[in-house]
Amino acid sequence: MKTKNILIHEVGPRDGLQVEKTLVPLEDKIRWIDGMINSGVDIFQLGSFVNPKAVPQMAETEKLFTHYTSSGNKPEHVIMSGLVLNEKGLDRGMDCGVEMFCMGVSASETHSQKNTRMTTSEAQTRIIAMAQKAMEAGKKVQVSVQSAFGCGFEGPIPKDRVLGIVKEYLSAGIRNISLADTAGHAHPMLVEELFKGILELDSEVELTCHFHNTYGLGLANCYAALQNGVTSFESAYGGLGGCPFTKLPAGNVSTEDLVHSLQRMGIRKDIDLTALIDVARQVGNFFGRELPGSVLKSGSIVDFKKND
Repeated sequence: MKTKNILIHEVGPRDGLQVEKTLVPLEDKIRWIDGMINSGVDIFQLGSFVNPKAVPQMAETEKLFTHYTSSGNKPEHVIMSGLVLNEKGLDRGMDCGVEMFCMGVSASETHSQKNTRMTTSEAQTRIIAMAQKAMEAGKKVQVSVQSAFGCGFEGPIPKDRVLGIVKEYLSAGIRNISLADTAGHAHPMLVEELFKGILELDSEVELTCHFHNTYGLGLANCYAALQNGVTSFESAYGGLGGCPFTKLPAGNVSTEDLVHSLQRMGIRKDIDLTALIDVARQVGNFFGRELPGSVLKSGSIVDFKKND
């Protein structure tokens, strides 16, 4: 198991907030992101370039990128990512300084239609062209297979369908690949099977995982991914989030829970876990409810049981 260069990709500002009905003021979003930056997290997904009428929480995405990428309000090593679904979103992202574009297609035809109004094949053709355009412009690009581990509408997704999408990405020269558990159906054995399958196609591919904790297996799936070549982990403060176009939206793996687990194993001890917990507490106070994250409730034991 390789544990060097493990990256934490904070998706709270996008995936964490997109289903929340209470709109978060720009200054609060910035305060939470600043707290996460100070903790030592590596990548931040500031938002998505979607129609604000459809997802009002994302209406200020351009302002967030302008604040961080155009005004010097972030450390040089921190990367600001944005989710794009179509060409218009890509152009908007280019104009406001997105450093890393995240884009993808669903392995579920039903989810693809609900999310993009396109078939999987149609969406992938467009995504590949967008990814190549972004890479030609010198941008980092990460492409994903959504609903890779199952779909709330269709049930199990065939392995060959997932790997077929990955093959198309690789053939197009895109080698930063994410598998997203949009419906939360993943389990460790399936995680191992799919990521091993990708590595058999290209042993040097950069692998990312995105798990939802719908059925309580989020951290177990992260560990299985860690053992099978994944080096970038997407998570959200407090465990917020969920795809509004899946059958049963549920939260992401909690960032502070993920980091706590890694630190128990001696990985990413450079991240300030106290700062992560503080941000999650601020977010919970804003929404006036207890968030799903476990370490937020129980506190950390990393400092007290170093010999575990």
